[in-house]
Amino acid sequence: MHLHRNILSLAVAASVLSLASCNKGGDFAKTKSGIEYKVFKNEGKSYSPREVSAEGDATYKSRVGKILALDVEYRTAKDSILFNSRKQQMGIPMRIELQEVKIKGGLEEAIALLQPGDSAVFRFNVDTIFAKSFRQPVPPFMKKAGNTMTMLVKAQKVQTREEAMADQQQAMVKQQQTMVAHAAEQSKKDDAILQEYVKKNNLNVQKDTSGVYYVVTSPGTGPKPKTGQTVSVKYKGTLLDGKVFDSSEKAPQNGKPIDFAIGVGQVIPGWDRAIPLLNKGSKATLLIPSPLAYGQRGAGTDIPADAPLRFDVELVDVK
Repeated sequence: MHLHRNILSLAVAASVLSLASCNKGGDFAKTKSGIEYKVFKNEGKSYSPREVSAEGDATYKSRVGKILALDVEYRTAKDSILFNSRKQQMGIPMRIELQEVKIKGGLEEAIALLQPGDSAVFRFNVDTIFAKSFRQPVPPFMKKAGNTMTMLVKAQKVQTREEAMADQQQAMVKQQQTMVAHAAEQSKKDDAILQEYVKKNNLNVQKDTSGVYYVVTSPGTGPKPKTGQTVSVKYKGTLLDGKVFDSSEKAPQNGKPIDFAIGVGQVIPGWDRAIPLLNKGSKATLLIPSPLAYGQRGAGTDIPADAPLRFDVELVDVK
């Protein structure tokens, strides 16, 4: 099991918290380093403020070296959600190793203020947090949103490494069982949706045994790719309502095809199944059910959970 060894790894995910409403109204306390914070203790279905010294939590030293299970959410100054760990990790909490706080004003100091069971809202200066914790320039979209970034946290429990590993392994087994059952049910729903889409758009499709529908719009004369071979593909990806979510015409491809190896998991499963059905030089439309695309998680803000997708592709080369 991989345990996050550094709080900086929180930058890749975050969680949906009921505490979000606490972000509005009321005064923030402030650490000497400038972190604004509100800390609450969970009392059943309600939260009540818990006083925390701006100097830090005196009990934190006893937790250093242990593993904290937590949910996290990041928001821009305009309250747009950046990351959501409960969604990203399908309900499994993040786990980080608690370390001695060496950098003040960053994520490390904020997490050190929390005790197990706490929920909190932290507000950082965006320039400070990116310099001290993320160690990279502030992205333009963050600057445009405002001068602050908010982090909402639910600290669940502190465990030994052995306890954390056992908990995560058990949670992952349960998650996998749930995902398999969901995918089977969703495949049936998606197939009905795709059949209706085919009928509505008068497409003369074929159906692969995996559940992918495809229609060759311009046949090629070259070989079909085999597992392990590298292919070059131009593409445009859309939701079934026509909204474009990605295209090789956009940056970073800027009109160039993408290269990937067939059958080794470098792309979504639907591509691994569908691209080998095409001859080099072919253009085709692929209709991919969500379990063979981005599934329950979706992808970013553009692809919702359980979304069947359309790709218009050109198999430019087989190497």
